[in-house]
Amino acid sequence: MKTKKYKDFLQKELKNPKIAAAYLNTCLEEDDEELMLMALRDVAEAQGMGAIAKKTNISRVTLYRALSKGGNPEFNSLLDILRALRLRFSFKARVA
Repeated sequence: MKTKKYKDFLQKELKNPKIAAAYLNTCLEEDDEELMLMALRDVAEAQGMGAIAKKTNISRVTLYRALSKGGNPEFNSLLDILRALRLRFSFKARVA
């Protein structure tokens, strides 16, 4: 039951693009590709995977596959997904 409540809370919060961006940035700081894909999937699910599929012209099945634990989305697909989520990349120098 606790997991369901957390998932519901997360889905509700991630509908907000500012919160979604902060969530993704936090996950990105972990420098873990699988975590990043799962976080992006969380955001896409919160905003409606069907809606994202329509906006990107990528099937829902392909989206789920690309944003899965072993997924490997093409760069162009990733950019399309981010655009559909009203998000964009931002870069900063890495401190060694």
